[in-house]
Amino acid sequence: MRLKVILALWSGLLTTGGIAQASPFYAPPPPEDDAPPWSGEAELGFTHLQGNTNSQTLIAKGRLVWLTGNLTHSLRGEVRHVTQNSETSAEQYLMAARERIDIEGPHYLFGFTRWEKDRFSGYDYQATAIGGYGRQLVSNERHILSLETGPGYRIDSVTDDRDRRLGVIYGALDYRWHFSDTASLGQELSLEATDPNLTTRSLSTLTARLNSHLALKLSYELEHNSHPPDAAMARTDQITSASLLYDW
Repeated sequence: MRLKVILALWSGLLTTGGIAQASPFYAPPPPEDDAPPWSGEAELGFTHLQGNTNSQTLIAKGRLVWLTGNLTHSLRGEVRHVTQNSETSAEQYLMAARERIDIEGPHYLFGFTRWEKDRFSGYDYQATAIGGYGRQLVSNERHILSLETGPGYRIDSVTDDRDRRLGVIYGALDYRWHFSDTASLGQELSLEATDPNLTTRSLSTLTARLNSHLALKLSYELEHNSHPPDAAMARTDQITSASLLYDW
């Protein structure tokens, strides 16, 4: 009985409401002088609940970053899958690549491409390419704050076989607060405005380091699409998750 209660609470952490789309964006900070040429992280959360309700939840994320002169390259992927009583209730995939070019002072240029598929969003898939200007407003041992803006282009493949090709105006914020040597808070927020809709994404995280490579991560993600396709299950999706994070 006690085990079932613990599993139910953990499952509640891993999925609340619908399933959010990909986290807003990733703006890697400027590399330090002694930064390694390669780094990365992997994140995994999984639950299996059996009893009155049978459910499984899988959240897997990965990111790889490498440096070439004043260029910072990054690749990331995400998978989320939820089943309840042998039926899929959430399924989402993401792949993204990003380039950052550091220029004079706190200024940088960026560009990224992103492909995402959410089975219940009303889209068959969405493919986005965005580039623009970023500025590191704050960068010290405790606080990091970045702002970005720029134009882009997006393909919305709707499930009724109609593709929409849209211009995008993009803006984003990335804030991180290292309030102790082992714990940090993060907040990402992005807006993608097109003619038919406005997509708002938010990711809030609390990370507690267990050792030099392993950490516990709690996160809350939210996405709101002002005018989704008719087949979409909802305008706003949310997910609260707890996972283990391994970095190197």
